[in-house]
Amino acid sequence: MSSNSTADNLCAPDDHLCIVTEYEQAVIIVPTLLLLGTLVTLLALFVLRYCPGRRRARTTAPQRYHSSSHTQRQSNTQRHSHRHNLHGIDAPPGINPLEHEELPMSVQQVQQNVRPTLAAVPQMSTERSPGAFSQVTALPLAFSIKPNDTVSLYRARMDNKDVVLRVLKETANSRDKQHFLGFASFVSGLGPHPFLPALLGVVSVQPPIMMVVEELQHRDLLGYLWRCRQDTSSLESACDMTEKRIFTMAAQVASALEYLHSQGCIHGNVGARSVLVGGDLTAKLWGLGSAYRRRAQASSPGEAEDMEMRKWQAPEVLSRRAISQSSDVWSFGILLYEMVTLGDPPFAQLMATELLQYLQRGNHLKRPATCSSSLYSIIKSCCHWSPQQRLSVSELIRKLRAGEKSANGRTVVRVPEPLNIEKYMREAGYGEAYNYAML
Repeated sequence: MSSNSTADNLCAPDDHLCIVTEYEQAVIIVPTLLLLGTLVTLLALFVLRYCPGRRRARTTAPQRYHSSSHTQRQSNTQRHSHRHNLHGIDAPPGINPLEHEELPMSVQQVQQNVRPTLAAVPQMSTERSPGAFSQVTALPLAFSIKPNDTVSLYRARMDNKDVVLRVLKETANSRDKQHFLGFASFVSGLGPHPFLPALLGVVSVQPPIMMVVEELQHRDLLGYLWRCRQDTSSLESACDMTEKRIFTMAAQVASALEYLHSQGCIHGNVGARSVLVGGDLTAKLWGLGSAYRRRAQASSPGEAEDMEMRKWQAPEVLSRRAISQSSDVWSFGILLYEMVTLGDPPFAQLMATELLQYLQRGNHLKRPATCSSSLYSIIKSCCHWSPQQRLSVSELIRKLRAGEKSANGRTVVRVPEPLNIEKYMREAGYGEAYNYAML
């Protein structure tokens, strides 16, 4: 029997309340449950549809950024790959050793008593000429008193320019390699400056690992000053050091020093041995080994065990107190003394161990016979006992440029006494010998 007939039998035809009660389950409850089930299903589908979409959006955003970064790197790589005359090294900023490429160089095995040379290895690539370097010879040093067991120096031609190759020896261990590449990265990170020697590139993929630095024709300033005093009858005007030229070259070195300080770098080794001289007599500050060692070792800034040139160091460095930018200014005053004496050592009459006590008594550098009063006043202003009383580098540059305008540009500085290298080393107070020409 159907439900309709059952309801008709139980309820009177005009009893609407009874009829609604009888049909409640079929007409109200079941549709309601079906409606609720439909809503729950739709809600679940909504969650599944949109919530994972948000998660995917969050995860794909970095992927898009990474892809964009990758595209930019590809663009940069393509742009660098079209540089002319790259020849197996890449240029700063940063060290980009052209990974996965063959190096265009190898060190030839040579017999004893024959200068080592570097020979070009033919390349499969047509983008570079087979000879990256030419006319490669060992770099002669003015004098070498502490041979470097891990680095060899060569001079060469690259892209019609004279360069110095600072090559890591094959006998170097992994620590030496890390130090070598760390120094290269340190120099590269300083960035270019007109009065710092240019780092032209770094080869680091496979041996021979090397730095390529521009060569300056007259090499280190100390050797240049010595050559100026050797032959007073020489007709070569390039060796004629006048007071005006001293002011000019000193201002260039001071400009480089100011730049290093702006990069958070204290040089710690300012002296004529750490300045290189170009063919046009442009002076460029080098000798950055001390600055790198201090940063790499993260040692106390007042430690001076590795600073062999103690007669160039400020009193606070000698007494192992904190080194500062003012310490470089003191050493700069000694550099001026070297220039005006054509390479005499400072405090020649003293032992290096006696210097600190000598300065504590209020003594200072004596005025050389070849030094004008204006230049000597700058030397004294640099070499105050108190760091706070020394000139700032910006003040130093201003005084040097002002002095350059009024300095004597005609009278050549002459020192009659010839160079005696043994006497110089003794008076300079070299405790340990080292190669100052290219740290």
